[in-house]
Amino acid sequence: MTLKSSPPSGYRPCVGILLINDDGTIFVGERIDTPGAWQMPQGGIDDGECAIETAFRELKEETGIEAAKLLGISDVWRSYDVPADIAATAWGGRFRGQTQLWAALRFTGSPEDIDIRTEHAEFSRWKWTDPKTLLAEIVEFKHDIYADVLFEFQRHIS
Repeated sequence: MTLKSSPPSGYRPCVGILLINDDGTIFVGERIDTPGAWQMPQGGIDDGECAIETAFRELKEETGIEAAKLLGISDVWRSYDVPADIAATAWGGRFRGQTQLWAALRFTGSPEDIDIRTEHAEFSRWKWTDPKTLLAEIVEFKHDIYADVLFEFQRHIS
């Protein structure tokens, strides 16, 4: 994969994960620290790690899932600002938001493979959601990113 640009400064580089099951629905988790805030798994890129490695590591860390197949990965960074009160405390106040590469993965396991009670749990609940309702379920500041991701990977969803 060749990136079209470098990650913009002031944003935490990370990878978002669009996990799709055979029914064409998408995995989302409700954040432990923000009830009612649903999101797809995501996480920071560690030093020396490529985006694909990050996607599979974060998927396992946040959901317990190892049974997944890579469908595609974006080659552009998508950035969003977090609200000022979050930016002031998150990541030691070093970033104004996150910039993300996105990986589309196919879930190849069974429901028993999903366990959000991980060592550093981020989700209190999880569900498979319809792509048509996903944008209505997430926090507003991620809306544009999620819309772009759904558009980019739509061929894998249906």
